[in-house]
Amino acid sequence: QVQLVESGGGLVQAGGSLRLSCAASGRTFSRIAMGWFRQAPGKEREFVAYISWRGAITNYADSVKGRFTISRDNAKNTVYLQMGSLKPEDTAVYYCAAGRSEWGSSDSGNYDYWGQGTQVTVSS
Repeated sequence: QVQLVESGGGLVQAGGSLRLSCAASGRTFSRIAMGWFRQAPGKEREFVAYISWRGAITNYADSVKGRFTISRDNAKNTVYLQMGSLKPEDTAVYYCAAGRSEWGSSDSGNYDYWGQGTQVTVSS
């Protein structure tokens, strides 16, 4: 079992940056892919990025490609989402999720464990 706790959200002006962190507990963290998803008010949860178990493979939603970077530190059981050039449309609750295998997926159905979420608000 994996428990996830996100942090780092907040209020930022458009064009600014934030770094989200997701601390994981559980001995299997280094063996599983991790993902970030987000949900804006009135919208469905959507994929943001994932990273494979060793960090060799990453993938991003088109809407964040070139602006966000996902990374992980298996020694610290932590995954990060560095967000830059933020836009008001990036406003959402951001969730990290633990995948079912070493390889990531953009499908939320392939993630078994979820954090409680952290709010990111980008003002124009």
